[in-house]
Amino acid sequence: MSELVEIVDSLENKISKLLHKLELLQQQNTKLREELETNQSDGEQQKLLVQEWEEKYNSLKMANTMLGSNSNKTEAKLKINALIREIDVCIAKLAD
Repeated sequence: MSELVEIVDSLENKISKLLHKLELLQQQNTKLREELETNQSDGEQQKLLVQEWEEKYNSLKMANTMLGSNSNKTEAKLKINALIREIDVCIAKLAD
């Protein structure tokens, strides 16, 4: 009978340890999920910031070509033509 009591006690201890480990893992999982959400949010903000800076860079690049920079005149002409085509498309849609 004492063997049975020892086995039961051993099982109780093991179950207790497993439950404790489960609780710790659940806490760690929650912490990691929060960290992941924070990192994803930061990543989205960084993407928006990069996009904003790329737009600023392209605007500055275009401004330099408009001011007479010899190196990018053909690029400026192509960009102006693309803008004119976009405006023509918009006018055509408005006319419909």
